[in-house]
Amino acid sequence: MDEQDLLAERFERHRPRLRAVAYRVLGSTGEAEDAVQEAWLRLSRSGAGEVENLGGWLTTVVARVSLDMLRSRATRREDSWDAQRAAAAAGPADEATGPEQQAVLADSVGLALLVVLDTLAPAERLAFVLHDMFAVPYDEIAPVVERTPAAARQLASRARRRVRSVPGLPETDVARQREVVDAFLAAARGGDFGALLALLDPEAELSTDAAAALAGVSPAHGAAAVAETFVGRAKAAQPALIGGTAGLVWAPGGTPRVVFGFTIRDGRVVAIELLADAERIGRLDLELLAG
Repeated sequence: MDEQDLLAERFERHRPRLRAVAYRVLGSTGEAEDAVQEAWLRLSRSGAGEVENLGGWLTTVVARVSLDMLRSRATRREDSWDAQRAAAAAGPADEATGPEQQAVLADSVGLALLVVLDTLAPAERLAFVLHDMFAVPYDEIAPVVERTPAAARQLASRARRRVRSVPGLPETDVARQREVVDAFLAAARGGDFGALLALLDPEAELSTDAAAALAGVSPAHGAAAVAETFVGRAKAAQPALIGGTAGLVWAPGGTPRVVFGFTIRDGRVVAIELLADAERIGRLDLELLAG
């Protein structure tokens, strides 16, 4: 394997996260793919010889490319509102982007949130997405938006107020997501049915992929049914970030086997998706956390 092949292999390990960042910033799967491809072209031309943190470097490149695309979109006004909404609602159009988009983006970045994000100025949107959805520090966001860290913080704060003013949107703050997911895990492990009910929306949904269904996990609807599925269980699950969103993973020996994706609104879990298909899991951007 030559140097270029090795570089491509390293890049592919970061592709799911880069696509998730670009999609959240741009709200379009096609444009997100373009931004990620541009990051690869820049990497392939420059190489990674002096890059200490390749993931951070690539995230910065994708963020800058996405910001330029947002600004160009706002200037040219070429993209119609209806066309963007239709693209966002339709989601990914091919298998290459489907699994991880469905598992990570479809619930956590719904159509309503994309509509709100479209009302933000490009720099506000980028600062909000990078900080609140991917926990990128303000001092790393600042050079991308060409502001000071304090100004980048203000951009994200203004965007956050706008997003939180709209009822019924999925929770985007990772710290708040983790509070709910950690409480859910503690209640499940402890067999506390009442605590699980309190954390679940009355219309909560549990969905599974085919592999999880074969393992004996059935879909469920309603807080009581979902709580019954988890009470006294999930003892070996651990907190994780799934494409920058708080969730749980069962990873015996450090190898992810089952992924629990959460959608949270108003402090309650409205949807949980269980994934056990090894190929799908392998294409997700997972970061196991202590817990």
